[in-house]
Amino acid sequence: MHIFSFLSPIPDRYNTALVCHRWCYLACHPRLWLRVDRSVKDLSEPGVFPNIETAVTAARPGDTILIAAGGIHRASNIQIKKPLCLIGGGEHPDETTLICSRGSDSALEFLSTCKLANLTVKAELGCCLLHRKGRLTIDGCILQCESSPLDYLSCPIVSTATGSQQFPSKGHGDRVSVSQTRIEGGAKAVSTSGDLELQRVRVIYARTSLLFWFDVEHQ
Repeated sequence: MHIFSFLSPIPDRYNTALVCHRWCYLACHPRLWLRVDRSVKDLSEPGVFPNIETAVTAARPGDTILIAAGGIHRASNIQIKKPLCLIGGGEHPDETTLICSRGSDSALEFLSTCKLANLTVKAELGCCLLHRKGRLTIDGCILQCESSPLDYLSCPIVSTATGSQQFPSKGHGDRVSVSQTRIEGGAKAVSTSGDLELQRVRVIYARTSLLFWFDVEHQ
């Protein structure tokens, strides 16, 4: 288990679980990551939770939460106040979908350093991700706001952090880094305040949408 802890959750640690029953037990042990799986009937199994909110509450700082592919996971105003990594369990981000319903400010609200990978987050109104502080990394995701006459109220990423000038060269302070992520809908792709800046933007124009790949960093 100690050796497996050095492997990246996706795909390396995931693939080790396919070798045999013993490796599956070790690679899926809750000491290495927690699982959100709506299809699991026996929730007494350690490290398995029916929804994201309970998994986040039970997680320890630094834990990885694997969100099972298939179906819809509800995520409304879930505050994450400790360093966590949330990863979709499918081969592609559109296989693991988080839905934020109307009346919610955001699907996920980050108040600590976190990573989001291989997930699709959809918001009907409001924003998909609300970043308040810490270093947020978004890798290989799809962020989608509902297209409607009220889409000016929606924004895939909102950051209210102000950044930090104290240790910019050492990577400290507030920061949002986005890579290989598709953004659809909303009045703006990213809304920031303070001194966070949008950098290295690549926009692909289509007839029906604009696709953004970019990094947002504090400079």
